[in-house]
Amino acid sequence: MPVTVKLSKLFYDRLGEEIANEMVDWFNAVDATYRDDLRQLNELNFARFDAKLEQRAAELDARIDRLAVELDAKIDQVAAELDAKIDRVAAELDAKIDRVAAELDAKIDRVAAELDAKIDRVAAELDAKIDRVAAELDAKIDRVAVGLDTKIDRVAAELDAKIDRVATELKEVLERRLGEHTRWLLAAWASLLIPIIGLWFRG
Repeated sequence: MPVTVKLSKLFYDRLGEEIANEMVDWFNAVDATYRDDLRQLNELNFARFDAKLEQRAAELDARIDRLAVELDAKIDQVAAELDAKIDRVAAELDAKIDRVAAELDAKIDRVAAELDAKIDRVAAELDAKIDRVAAELDAKIDRVAVGLDTKIDRVAAELDAKIDRVATELKEVLERRLGEHTRWLLAAWASLLIPIIGLWFRG
């Protein structure tokens, strides 16, 4: 609500009814103009802030989507590599088993006792290899899982830090703009009141 300017009776006595009323009307018009300008400026600043906030939110959503796609691609790549390694190890084991079986078949006719000993030895070697390969695969899977968890945590922490930094910057901009508008309004009122006070003292 605009504040209606009123002058004391001394102003009316010294300046006259007409001049005093004109000054009152002029002060009220200036006050209304300043308030309207300030309202329009605040609305413009809020619209800019809202647009910038929406833009930042869209950028963050796009970045999150891109990171999710990259993580999915990495997970798929690691899974494909693990599947390939498992298939390769299985093929090697199958080949070794076939070769050992052929050797055993050849040696069965020659020495039964030696074949029994060799079968036991080959079975023990195969068990050790299988256990070693399984342990290596388990270790690789654990390393990959730890690496992915670390990357996800780091990306989440970076996104949280960026969101906090953007919010702090927006708050500082709003506070600075509000302080600038307040100082400007006070200076405008002072520039109007000083000449009037000077006229009053000279009168």
